[in-house]
Amino acid sequence: AKQAHSITTMASAQRISVALVALCFLQSLLSCSSFTATPISPTTVKTGPNNQLIHRSSRLASTTTDGDGSSFLDNVTKTYDIFQKARSDGYDFKQSTAIALAGEYDADAVKAEIEEQIDSAPCVMFTWEASPACKKAIKYLDVAGAKYKVVRLDDPWEDGNPIRAELGKKVGRSSVPCIFIGGEYVGGFDGGVGDESPGILEMAFKGTLREKLMAVGALDA
Repeated sequence: AKQAHSITTMASAQRISVALVALCFLQSLLSCSSFTATPISPTTVKTGPNNQLIHRSSRLASTTTDGDGSSFLDNVTKTYDIFQKARSDGYDFKQSTAIALAGEYDADAVKAEIEEQIDSAPCVMFTWEASPACKKAIKYLDVAGAKYKVVRLDDPWEDGNPIRAELGKKVGRSSVPCIFIGGEYVGGFDGGVGDESPGILEMAFKGTLREKLMAVGALDA
């Protein structure tokens, strides 16, 4: 039994390693550059189809790689090391992956940007544009007639990944959407981390979503 458990554990570790290498490879294909943190620079805010604000950050600067395979291998090794450290720090697989994909960044600057965004509107939603859960959350808030701000974490990914990693540390959940009402985390679309943040779907069923939105001025009486 012990031998079987050991084999299972080893196989699991190998799968994690393969998954991380694949993620690193994909990330390198999407953006063949290594990133260094810089002070927060001016941001761009766009208006969405339902008058919601869509924020795009340009916080991180990039420096191109030297063009040979060593840069890619270094990035893979560094990403895996970051993942392993996150796991040893007690984070679960999903949060550790988010931290690994974020790479090296200025944590204080990212935390400050998160707080700035949370405080910038009565209802703020951190999203990925292609995420089904994010699309549902936007649809439900539109149906409710809510006023909200969308902060995209995929435009570009290199800016959004550090924000997602720090959001996960802050609220205990790395999934998107990550929704704040009146500065308080309320969960995502259909899940959260506790009774106080069950997600807006459960809040709508309980009748607390409209009440909370109205209390902070994100919904007209």
